Amino acid sequence: MNKTTSFLVVDDHPVFRQGLVALIKSNGKYEISAQAGTTEEATDALRTSVPDVALIDISLGDQNGLDLVRMIKTSYPCVTVLIISMHDEAVYAARALKAGARGYVMKQEAASVMVEAIRTVLSGKIFVSEAMRDRLLETLVSPEIEPEVLPTARLSDRELEVLELIGKGYGATEIGNILHLSVKTVNVYRDHLKEKLKIPNASELRRFAVKWMNGRET
Repeated sequence: MNKTTSFLVVDDHPVFRQGLVALIKSNGKYEISAQAGTTEEATDALRTSVPDVALIDISLGDQNGLDLVRMIKTSYPCVTVLIISMHDEAVYAARALKAGARGYVMKQEAASVMVEAIRTVLSGKIFVSEAMRDRLLETLVSPEIEPEVLPTARLSDRELEVLELIGKGYGATEIGNILHLSVKTVNVYRDHLKEKLKIPNASELRRFAVKWMNGRET
């Protein structure tokens, strides 16, 4: 009898999480070992049963999924991690891979792409889109665009999330709703962004964020 592959699904949006669980269960060789909506729930689940694969979102309430990825790769190195997130692959894929993930898929992708990503990482390979693969290869042959020289390299993962959302035109209240943060906390992150990026005011920060996002999309 062939061994089934077990999955831990970590996402704080119940509807999407249930859809992902249903997709996994549609394959008779896959099973769900646990579901979680927070880092704490995921950690508790790991103590009970270590899965073969962990599917993790970046935004987990007021926490960042990449911190969970790092913890898993330190404490449970045998677990294969795949990021499935609403956040722009061009912004986060490299960070996710450095944290220990074996692939990155954006939530708006078709179910067939999700399935392909799972199969790819289970085979021991890395999964990113063709466009992202080209970007990563370009950084290897063009040192002048290495991520470390970009001003955003100084930002934390959460600060980068906030910058991305500012660049997409969201205000503090909307960002708070998306990331499950208070407006006060969002404003603290905006202050950190202005300090680290050496930007004097909110309007200049928004202008920078929009230009940065547009540059990522070209």
